[in-house]
Amino acid sequence: MISIRRSTILFLIVMAGALGAIAGGWGTRAVSSERSEPIRPAANDSVRLVQAALPLSSGSFAQVAEMVGPAVVNVNTLTARGGGGRTPVEEFFGEEFFRRFFGETPEREQQQRSLGSGVIVDPSGIVLTNAHVVERAADIEVVTADGKKHKAKLVGVDRKTDVAVLRLQGSGPYPAAPLGDSDKTKVGDWVLAIGSPFGLQQTVTAGIISAKGRSIGQGGPFDDFLQTDAAINPGNSGGPLVNMAGEVIGINSAILSRSGGNVGIGFAIPANMARRIYTELVAKGKITRGWLGVSIQPLTPELAKGFGLKEPKGVLLSDVISESPAEKAGLQAGDIIIEFDGKKVDNPGDLQKVVSSTTPGKGVPLTVWRDKGSKTVEIRIGETPDDSVALKSNKPGRTMLGLDVRPITPEIARQLNLRSPEGVVVVRVDDDSPAAEAGLQRGDVIREVNRQRVRTLPEFERLTKDLKEGDRITVLLQRGAQALYVAFTVARG
Repeated sequence: MISIRRSTILFLIVMAGALGAIAGGWGTRAVSSERSEPIRPAANDSVRLVQAALPLSSGSFAQVAEMVGPAVVNVNTLTARGGGGRTPVEEFFGEEFFRRFFGETPEREQQQRSLGSGVIVDPSGIVLTNAHVVERAADIEVVTADGKKHKAKLVGVDRKTDVAVLRLQGSGPYPAAPLGDSDKTKVGDWVLAIGSPFGLQQTVTAGIISAKGRSIGQGGPFDDFLQTDAAINPGNSGGPLVNMAGEVIGINSAILSRSGGNVGIGFAIPANMARRIYTELVAKGKITRGWLGVSIQPLTPELAKGFGLKEPKGVLLSDVISESPAEKAGLQAGDIIIEFDGKKVDNPGDLQKVVSSTTPGKGVPLTVWRDKGSKTVEIRIGETPDDSVALKSNKPGRTMLGLDVRPITPEIARQLNLRSPEGVVVVRVDDDSPAAEAGLQRGDVIREVNRQRVRTLPEFERLTKDLKEGDRITVLLQRGAQALYVAFTVARG
């Protein structure tokens, strides 16, 4: 019995030494005992960036936390949140559907405070955070690591990737953390999550990269998350995920949890994606993405056999939108895209990612499978209707029509199970307005105005811009599978 205990003790001592060696040796960079070269600003050596030269000789993460911590901020917002009942469309799709695509709230509002995290990525005061943290904020306050409070201006948001950009309204320079190359991150790499979970500012948790290229929930064409087991909780949203070189390789965005707390499955937006979004929003105020103008679906083994393919790899076109880049290039419903610009596409997610990242106006070769043979066509990529938003008022105003509409992108058409993206979708109806009394609901699709067809948002605006108080308007709606006419009188805005 005594010998067993001694063996056990000896085993634990050996294991403790091994684990200490592992903790001191794992990391993406600077894992040797020698000090590595510091990371320097790429464009301007005079600006002050967080310097990272971080060997983990002691097995501690303290150096990483000390270097990056000054660039991590707490984001406090005063947000207008809506109330009221929910329509059948809202009940079916859920509030998250409207938040993801439109970010709109009903007219009845109350003020609500919320908090999140962010990270300064440029010494001039550029802060990256999540779109869902700030997109409906009426007022934004940023608290830096030294406890100072700063007003922040919203530069822009991109709801599709959940990235938002803020600019601090004060005199810099500010301590800033460098963005790393998230493509080089490997599963198993050590990472730290830094932020303000439950309002506890400058909280540091450690873990590893658990997976890459994750989609969450129902997924979307821009889902490409890093998964980590570093503890992430409410309030961590928008904070950085940091590698052992002190580089931001992700922006913490979501957790998978039934309780609402951490269960070791968190998700971060890759730094390379965040870099592109923030650069475009700062430079142009919006994001441009490529567009084909098609409805697509996965290729099942049964469909592949029916079309004469040996493997179910490719993307089946179920519809081609009139006057779209796809129609102009000669694509047809029933075509199967198997390559885009020389890159194989095995599923809809592959195609959506490569198309969206292609510059509008660029000519690209497509390889399609048609009539049991492959064919190459040249297509000039269009620009997708975009819901990236530059700074503007976040409080919806009362309109003469008593409602607010948005264009129907192919993605929204797919979510609403529409045959085409023609028309406009109602995203807000003013309480007690004639439109509400006539029965219009959020989620309705307007196909006609006064017996004239509505294909696009500009057409809807053209047909309604000259309406005045007291005018009668008749609209043709699509509500699910049902079509119906509704008439009401234009009220004073």
